[in-house]
Amino acid sequence: MEKQPRIGILTGGGDCPGLNAAIRACAKTAIRHGYEVIGIHNGWDGMLKHDDEILDGIRTSGIIDRGGTILGTSRVSPLKIENGVQKVKDRIEVLGLQAIVVIGGEGSLSLGYKLYQQGINIVGIPKTIDNDVKETDFSIGFMTAVQTATEALDKLRSTAESHHRVMLLEVMGRTAGWIATYAGLATGADEILIPEIPLTEDKLENLCERLKKRRAKGIKFSVIVVAEGTQLMGQTFEQSRATPSPGSSAPIFGGVGHVLGEILEKKTGLETRVSTLGYIQRGGVPVTYDRVLATAFGVKAFNLVKEKKYGEMTALRGNKIISVPLAKVADGVKTVNMGIYQVARNFFA
Repeated sequence: MEKQPRIGILTGGGDCPGLNAAIRACAKTAIRHGYEVIGIHNGWDGMLKHDDEILDGIRTSGIIDRGGTILGTSRVSPLKIENGVQKVKDRIEVLGLQAIVVIGGEGSLSLGYKLYQQGINIVGIPKTIDNDVKETDFSIGFMTAVQTATEALDKLRSTAESHHRVMLLEVMGRTAGWIATYAGLATGADEILIPEIPLTEDKLENLCERLKKRRAKGIKFSVIVVAEGTQLMGQTFEQSRATPSPGSSAPIFGGVGHVLGEILEKKTGLETRVSTLGYIQRGGVPVTYDRVLATAFGVKAFNLVKEKKYGEMTALRGNKIISVPLAKVADGVKTVNMGIYQVARNFFA
């Protein structure tokens, strides 16, 4: 009797809404085509520790609307573990996996490409609330994070108007300001600050003058959104890790909002308050868009495995689901489209 083909699925890096929808779609499609699916727990850490489970129709039912990932995730890299790559290969052989579907962001997909170069069959699915994976218009999780940030800005506007304050919201976006740009555009923010455009001393002075002019014209409140990775007069702000993540040395960004808030209040004399959205952006129920995108990506990923098109990533281009080589995705980020940003600038006071 011919052995039933198997594939593995794992999620790596930070969690985001829509991961379970992608797991569900890929697994159920594979099962329908006669494959057995192995869910690998906690990213590559599960491969190294032999921590996995069979994903059957029951395990993957009723999860399309669940945030996070039923498989767990981590930032562990086999490349940073002694004999890590060989250990992964040995586990793949034991499990009899034809390929591994990696659902991850820029870091996880870059790692996936390096493992593909070392002989491991990889197919990628892009996910990240930051939307900074190259070669795809959108990644899983982005639209839900934007919705969360949009709702927060809507709420901040009402209290800003009531108390005649400048309200500043810090959102995620370490190297790209997609969340800040889209949420700011959707709410008519009075300033959107992103990593792609450093806030120099001249730009800071200009911002302060515009805030004072708004008040002089009788507009007694302002709302500003800033991405956590925005440079403020040549500095970015990182928080120290209380407990370093195993296998990861990535810094935690954040804090620019509070520093900027203090500067704005001092320079303008306007009462300023700061909120940091933080990990709230990562959680919660995925919006419809992310569920649909994740489902389409999951189906496409299995088809790539079935066709033995390894070293590829699913992508959205216009209104089409396509595949692109992981080589084009690795070691780089997709920065904000300045055309979209300029649309938002039309409404800055």
